[in-house]
Amino acid sequence: MATKHEQILEYIDSLPVGEKISVRQIAKALNVSEGTAYRAIKDAENKGYVSTIERVGTIRIERKKKENIEKLTFAEVVNIVDGQVLGGRAGLHKTLNKFVIGAMKLDAMMRYTGAGNLLIVGNRTKAHEQALKAGAAVLITGGFDSEDEVKKLADELQMPIISTSYDTFTVATMINRAIYDQLIKKEIVLVEDILTPLSETIYLNTTDVVGTWHEHNRESLHSRFPVVDNNLKLQGMVTSKDVMGNDPEMPIEKIMTKNPMTVMEKTSVASAAHMMVWEGIEVLPVVDEGNKLMGIISRQDVLKALQMIQRQPQVGETLDDIVTNQLVLMKGKTKSEDVYRCEVTPQMTNHIGTISYGVFTTIVSEAANRVLRDYKKGDLVVENMTIYFIKPVQIDSTLEICPRVLEVGRKFGKVDVEVFNEGMLVGKAMMMCQLIDRQ
Repeated sequence: MATKHEQILEYIDSLPVGEKISVRQIAKALNVSEGTAYRAIKDAENKGYVSTIERVGTIRIERKKKENIEKLTFAEVVNIVDGQVLGGRAGLHKTLNKFVIGAMKLDAMMRYTGAGNLLIVGNRTKAHEQALKAGAAVLITGGFDSEDEVKKLADELQMPIISTSYDTFTVATMINRAIYDQLIKKEIVLVEDILTPLSETIYLNTTDVVGTWHEHNRESLHSRFPVVDNNLKLQGMVTSKDVMGNDPEMPIEKIMTKNPMTVMEKTSVASAAHMMVWEGIEVLPVVDEGNKLMGIISRQDVLKALQMIQRQPQVGETLDDIVTNQLVLMKGKTKSEDVYRCEVTPQMTNHIGTISYGVFTTIVSEAANRVLRDYKKGDLVVENMTIYFIKPVQIDSTLEICPRVLEVGRKFGKVDVEVFNEGMLVGKAMMMCQLIDRQ
């Protein structure tokens, strides 16, 4: 039987796109407390089919597909630009496919403006009206208002007309930044992308016995299974070590490991990998907010996903990408004499124009990672890193990074890194990490 939380989520999901939602309305419709309704609405917002807009309220929006995540809804634009909706609220859930800056004559402007576009323009009433008739939404910059007739037209056509106090250049920059951030998110592989779903997951019930584990083990050749109650809530994990030497009639509930480590669907694969390596776990159960089992991920799934990520081109560059792309290997006579060079660009500096702590950390850790991979193929997890700043490094400097492997074993590695600027030592680091063999 579904919990109240799940019932509310199903109810919200069944509402038509564009429907306005309130805590009080949900509480009354489903006979639950306002606190329960509020938590469910927030969960729906995290899942991406509800959006809360200042001065408008919470509305049901179309759930985005991951491949279209770079497209924004008009509701998200309102949030990005701190806007005020003047009309056409019913169309806030719609997705914009292009934005047009209205810095030209009206006729020329309309040639570029079409259905699903967002026209960014100042207090040009005629342009507002023509854009709405062309099927485009309007974003008025400079804090200007529009005519009542235009607002009425926006309501009739269900296309939003929004006002913001920012200027046109700032607004365009903010929207571009939001799209860019979404592109970066698109490249981050989440647990939901690789999990074995519940329909394909073998699990045991708390009422099962050790003999049931042996049956599943013979059929699947797996040795680790999640244990759930009658409501599919995760209660524990059972492994070959737990059942060893126990009577086949022994209840699973008595020998399982209770309160196992879990991940959620929106957890990044990198975080899951860290948990698995750190705790020596082969299989992690995936649960929802209510601890209901959604599926499992294995260490093999995670390693394959991490290797796939390394081969994929990044659409939106993160700061780490920018920094690591600056690292250029200068080959020495021997492997121990290899040096990495890196230019300190403006993006790498702090407010006083010297290299930031985070960037310096990324540079030395990336250099250490690369040199370790030459010794041992596979993935690695940083266990400990100690960094010493000796001298500040200013913008436009060229750094020379000298990583030296002190020790490398089957499961760990230790690297010393020295960083020079114009022949002077500016920083040192010592890094220890765990190594993972590729399977």
